Amino acid sequence: MLLRAAIILLIWGLLAAGALLIWFTHDMPRADTALTHQRRPSVTLQTAEGGLLGTQGDLYGETLRLRDLPPHLPAALLAIEDRRFHQHFGLDVIGLARAAYANWNAGEVVQGGSTLTQQLAKNLFLSPARSTRRKVQEALMALWLENRFTKDQLLEIYLNRVYLGGGAYGVDAAARLYFGVSARRLTLPQAAILAGLPQAPSRYSPRANPDGAMARARDVLAAMVATGAITAEQMERAVQEMTIPPRPSRNGGWFADWIFEDIPSAFPGSADLVIRTTLDPRWQNAVESRLAALLDQAGREARVGQGAVVVLDANTGAVRAMAGGRDFRRSPFNRATDARRQPGSTFKAMVYLAALEHGASPFDQVSDGPLQMGRWSPSNGHWRTRGSITLDEAFAHSVNTSAVRVMQMGGGPRGVADVAMRLGVNGRFPRDASIALGTGEVKLIDLAAGYAAMVNGGRRITPYGMQRVEAEGRALPVPRTEPAQVISAEAAERMRNMMVSVVRNGTGRAAAMPGLVTGGKTGTTQDYRDAWFMGFVQLPSGPLVIGVWLGNDDNTGMDDVRGGTLPARLFREIIEAARAS
Repeated sequence: MLLRAAIILLIWGLLAAGALLIWFTHDMPRADTALTHQRRPSVTLQTAEGGLLGTQGDLYGETLRLRDLPPHLPAALLAIEDRRFHQHFGLDVIGLARAAYANWNAGEVVQGGSTLTQQLAKNLFLSPARSTRRKVQEALMALWLENRFTKDQLLEIYLNRVYLGGGAYGVDAAARLYFGVSARRLTLPQAAILAGLPQAPSRYSPRANPDGAMARARDVLAAMVATGAITAEQMERAVQEMTIPPRPSRNGGWFADWIFEDIPSAFPGSADLVIRTTLDPRWQNAVESRLAALLDQAGREARVGQGAVVVLDANTGAVRAMAGGRDFRRSPFNRATDARRQPGSTFKAMVYLAALEHGASPFDQVSDGPLQMGRWSPSNGHWRTRGSITLDEAFAHSVNTSAVRVMQMGGGPRGVADVAMRLGVNGRFPRDASIALGTGEVKLIDLAAGYAAMVNGGRRITPYGMQRVEAEGRALPVPRTEPAQVISAEAAERMRNMMVSVVRNGTGRAAAMPGLVTGGKTGTTQDYRDAWFMGFVQLPSGPLVIGVWLGNDDNTGMDDVRGGTLPARLFREIIEAARAS
């Protein structure tokens, strides 16, 4: 009877165990397809000089063998994550017992008992959910991995697949992301920083928390001393040499986001892309530093909350720098490409260009006296009427009544709107005479493109940011609109000279640069809600258009901030900073 009872219990026990095993494993991934993982295609943006600008998707570096890596990298990982890696069979019974005792003694979870193989199983195949079922699946997967691969192969897979923050998978991608080098060239302190990331990639990220990353790396180095991987002297030297490169500027994020928006439609598919952009770090740094300084100092006193800047190559449309606000981390909204604001008197360039196309000359006379059009009568502000002035003078001093009269020479509101649209300035334009004073709404980047045509001889350009695109080593055609002649070279040259007069003799004198040819147009809207300076600088490499806007997101007015004051000053300071760098 005892034997019979024992057999029955054994049978039922095996059935229960089998049922439990089926319940634990019925939704586990298939072992033969587990390593063929799916990932999001990656996009890596580089500056015009090849530096890292931004990334999107899952970043994977070169797949490396252990023999390709410096010995201190795997040694650092094993010292901090799994010292008994070469002794256990995928599950470390001794490690589990030690962790259980430490946790019981502390009254909370202070130590984990998972092996590197279990971590690999979890990272490759399973969800991060904390449950008994997931832990059992993790253990079973670890046993399968240990049976399928050698220890060196498991370590290689781990090093090439482990997530190390910032979208980087594997030590090579992380080495390039955080230090700008291949994993082959990692130093001991750099290897210690990377080895400290698997436990908490976000918390110990060198980008987000450099102090925490270095503190964790010191723990890794101490563990390496304890295992005999390095000496105490080597540890001290590594701690002294430990540095983390400064993170790339976050304000370049506006430009990066602008590029990322076009990628799905321009390059459909799943290939990894490396895109060399047009962004010039020298100009970008100048834009960011001078805009921030102005907003924090003179801008704060004048109640200026935001600003935006675009730097364009006038001949090609290549965007050399872009700032869509004062701080990308606080407000990623791009005021350079997405905000529509009234351009004020900067729009008068379209008015005078329309008149020049209709046969007017910069030296023709126009009245600057009072003007009444129905119930509307434009004001000239502080300008004292002279009776009659040249178009060049009227443009340089931004005389409103003269601008309205010049608009009539150029075909009226419709003629002005037509010129603007031909130049690529697509906006919401009124159908009445107020268009001459810039009461429509435009985007900064479009207005900059319109000014580029007046500087490059009359060719319409389309701003672009992608210079070269490679998909897994293959060059791809870059979608780009070639410049097209839309106004006569003679009319463009006359407008260019009139913009020089603005800086030399008119409202834009604050933008003058000794030794350089500069020109532009100031603009200020009602109640000082918007202040603009749209200008160009002639450099040996060619002309650049720099568009500046200052204002507030809630459309409140600033304290007497006009286009010829802070915006013109910022234009000059950006050029000075770029030339000095």
